[in-house]
Amino acid sequence: MQIYKRTVEEHLIKHLFKGKIIILYGPRQVGKTTLVKKIAREYDGAYFLCEEPDVNTALTNKTSTEMKAFLGNKKLIILDEAQKVHNVGTSLKLLIDNFPDVQIIATGSSSFDLANKVNEPLTGRNYEFTMYPLSISELVASSSILETKRLLENHIIYGSYPEIVGAGENRVELLEKITNDYLYKDILSYGGIKKPYLLQKILKALALQVGGQVSYSEIAKTVGANRQTVSNYVDVLEKAFIIFRLHPLTSRQRDEIKHLHKIYFYDNGILNTLIQNYNFLESRSDAGFLFENFYIAEKMKKRKYIQELNSVYFWRTKNGQEIDFVEEYEGGKEYRAYECKLSDKSVKLPTLFKETYATSKLKVISKTNI
Repeated sequence: MQIYKRTVEEHLIKHLFKGKIIILYGPRQVGKTTLVKKIAREYDGAYFLCEEPDVNTALTNKTSTEMKAFLGNKKLIILDEAQKVHNVGTSLKLLIDNFPDVQIIATGSSSFDLANKVNEPLTGRNYEFTMYPLSISELVASSSILETKRLLENHIIYGSYPEIVGAGENRVELLEKITNDYLYKDILSYGGIKKPYLLQKILKALALQVGGQVSYSEIAKTVGANRQTVSNYVDVLEKAFIIFRLHPLTSRQRDEIKHLHKIYFYDNGILNTLIQNYNFLESRSDAGFLFENFYIAEKMKKRKYIQELNSVYFWRTKNGQEIDFVEEYEGGKEYRAYECKLSDKSVKLPTLFKETYATSKLKVISKTNI
């Protein structure tokens, strides 16, 4: 199995042994365990899987001395799937307060689960990082730009989970397994999600609307639920690193769309599995939206890894003028616009956008230059 150089590794290592716990979030199967085991080997650390009953028991409602006796004398401790430990935030606080020279890395498959348990106890005591399916830059680093370009459409269709990238004819079967066994498993373990069939309907409805503005009320009618339930499920899906929201850019111009936002998937393979379509782009009516999802997900992954803090949006007017992705800089003094097109067709910046936001910076993103 190929081992990929992960972007988050460099940032994580820079924060080792700074007297704080490191929290590594990310969905299952993106490579968190592979990464933390690699770090454990390089720094002579100890690895513990918190789903194991003995590990779980040893870290639940115990004193710091009892926990340290179980964990041993290594200076680096890995606690994988730490959210499985009851009151794990309190346990981690006791450990870092009493053994500040020990570096603990705790991983979690969803921010709604682990974050809820550690945020208050670990205030000021932790660094947080998130790991996603493989990015374009990680794929290039593991092969070459030429090879990544050759396989670009494969990534657009099947996504970039490490196991999928290295798979052959059985990649559809593996994608189904990741979607059904891991994605649903983590989300359904959260107490707020009580109806698996409703979750599946909402996910499919969102997948079918990628690239378009999303109305919770319309989705609610489609799936037979109320608007608040749809909103709650979307919130959980975002905290499970499956989707993300993009809000509209508006300066209160009457012609601009102000309320509806867009929803994208972090991985195209998951998206295509939900709608059960693995056809290549030339035979798909949604090819443009699929490419748009791929590019914007790549932008969001990159932004997270380099810890970019400026705001991002999409822009659209009531008469249909739009820009797929807009980055705001210096509190609105500068805007950079990106439009996704499968072809290298020339695109002009809409006059209203240019006049309203005082910018003429537009970059057209195609398969050629992505």
